[in-house]
Amino acid sequence: MDCQTQAAHLGNVREATSPGRMPRGTLWPRHEMTANLLVLLLAAPLFAQDAAMAPAALPGKGLAQHDFFYAGEQKQHHMFIVRKGLVTWSYIDDASRGEISDAVLLSNGNVLFAHQFGVTLITPGKKVLWHYEAPKGAEVHTAQPIGTAHVLFIQNSDPAFLRVVNIATNQVVREFPLPTGNPKSVHGHFRHARLTPAGTILVAHMDNKKVAEYDSDGKELWSYAIDSPWSASRLPNGNTLIATNRKLVVEVDPKGQTVWELKPEDIPDYKIDGFQIATRLPNGNTLVNNWVNTWNTTVKPSAVQALEFTPAKKLVWALRSWTAPADLGPATTLQLLDGRSVPEKVHFGDIK
Repeated sequence: MDCQTQAAHLGNVREATSPGRMPRGTLWPRHEMTANLLVLLLAAPLFAQDAAMAPAALPGKGLAQHDFFYAGEQKQHHMFIVRKGLVTWSYIDDASRGEISDAVLLSNGNVLFAHQFGVTLITPGKKVLWHYEAPKGAEVHTAQPIGTAHVLFIQNSDPAFLRVVNIATNQVVREFPLPTGNPKSVHGHFRHARLTPAGTILVAHMDNKKVAEYDSDGKELWSYAIDSPWSASRLPNGNTLIATNRKLVVEVDPKGQTVWELKPEDIPDYKIDGFQIATRLPNGNTLVNNWVNTWNTTVKPSAVQALEFTPAKKLVWALRSWTAPADLGPATTLQLLDGRSVPEKVHFGDIK
């Protein structure tokens, strides 16, 4: 029962009546004050529970802090572009199936997204340019464009594999198997993988409890043991930034030594539901999402969807946008658009 319902239930809304007669159910002033106090006492736990998610006043400029592309794992396919604090583009498919675990806005405006049961490339006008449908019993949670001609994705299946497809000819140009912890439990295999500047790929083996780097022939070059890694990216300094669904973000050097980490204890005023993707920004700050599981959780309107930290872990921006006209929903992907970027300008071995 919310606060308004509780107030009405206590008779705090008067009946209409003729002049000079006190209507039935009307509270006398002294009783009304007592009832109002009772409403506040009853509502206090609700306010406290919601306020515990995050402070009312957040650091930063809200939606206007950055221009960004946004998508998140939820029951429907929702994606947004926000510029100067306003939603300038949206993709809403409430009849969709599967969760968006990975999405990339290309420099030409096209959007590539992995949505559990397939991968799709669309134009800004939402025309489908290419689509891969995962076979029954398989899932795809991560995909990355290589130029405008190739798409790399990982399929959770038995066996699991990495594949690169020429989307003009639909021909497979590279494929190799990937190890998993439990081949039959495909949902827990992988969530995110990213190419490195060296043309290798970092794969977060969620159920194999490690992050591994592979060359384009599938040879493992480096690995780091960690529980339930969700994503990993190679930083310009050669270190690797990892986010786990155990509410941990960690930066490790090539020898596996921790050089920076972020835990919920570092931000005690904010309730963290789940980290998924951490991004190191050009200014040295770290952007991380706070994913809310809408299958098992009722979203509290005070929950934040993203947080930006300085290297000293000072929180400089927290995003909270759950209501129209910018109800962004749960956060997974946040691709900043403050400067011109070409995310498809990557290579995988000799594939460009």
